[in-house]
Amino acid sequence: MSKEIDLEKYQIRTDLALEALETLESKDEFKKDVEQVDDILITRVFIDKNASSKIGKKVGNYITVDFDDVTDYDNKEKVKDVFAKELKQMLKINKIKDDASCLIIGLGNDHSTPDALGPLVVNNVLVTSPLFDIGSISPGFRNTKAISPGVMGQTGIETSDLVMSVINLIKPDFVLVIDALASQSVERLNKTIQMTDTGIHPGSGIGNKRKEISKEILGLPVIAIGVPTVVDAVTIVSDTINYMHKKYSYTKQNMNNPIDRLINPNALNYLNKDIVVKKEDKTKLLGLVGNLSDNEVKQLIYEVLTPIGYNLMVTVKEVDFIMEKLSDIIGNGINKALHKEVKNL
Repeated sequence: MSKEIDLEKYQIRTDLALEALETLESKDEFKKDVEQVDDILITRVFIDKNASSKIGKKVGNYITVDFDDVTDYDNKEKVKDVFAKELKQMLKINKIKDDASCLIIGLGNDHSTPDALGPLVVNNVLVTSPLFDIGSISPGFRNTKAISPGVMGQTGIETSDLVMSVINLIKPDFVLVIDALASQSVERLNKTIQMTDTGIHPGSGIGNKRKEISKEILGLPVIAIGVPTVVDAVTIVSDTINYMHKKYSYTKQNMNNPIDRLINPNALNYLNKDIVVKKEDKTKLLGLVGNLSDNEVKQLIYEVLTPIGYNLMVTVKEVDFIMEKLSDIIGNGINKALHKEVKNL
């Protein structure tokens, strides 16, 4: 008798709700509101109990901002404005008043660049609490405090417990928590900002299950903000296989196209083209592996790499530069969303 295999442990990790929703067989199981601002894509989704039980994401609101580039100043400022606007919308959804006090929490390890998003953002946020204490603050600013609690490996203290202790002491009206995330797609790496009112599990993207930081635990609204800064080796290999299929299909379909003959093959971005990848092409190129679905390919690669310790977490080589830009976008975007008098920073 054949033994039934438990595939639960082979599920590829992702912190992004949109990626989890894409695994649903029927796209009618959830509704999303999509808006395009220049080359920035905004997707707003509410995950109900039905979808939540199927994808393992909590019930609540999720806003995702996708962009192509933040290394250019103009692009960075556009993304910052869009992010600030959507964060204001998230505050409105959760009925957070303009004068509500806020604790900003930057999760992560400042000694590990891909995990340093939270601490870097805290360095960019406007802390006004000392000015409120001495009574020298102008109208249009809200009372804000900020901390970077580090990670359990540094402090030996569960991050959720540390946060709870601070909240019990200072009693803010709501919490903003920022953390680096993990993605299921190379294309989203450092190019997506997710906001949600469902809270966050520190370290969940790399398999470190810690206590969650959420409204249910803290007893006050928690808005989590994150950017996927790492992917695992399984994602890179499986994406590469998909790119091979697309490259093969594009070449086959356009081998006699005179326009393509004028373009350097190494400069041709076939991902921007409309490509129909046929199943027979996938099988011809990669045989048995070509017959597998995308999820089956990922599960196979996971089974190959994980037992030998090669399912590494990977980031881009220019991560230091990118993190500087992202922390500016999120930190100063938070400032614009929280304080009416903050126009541009």
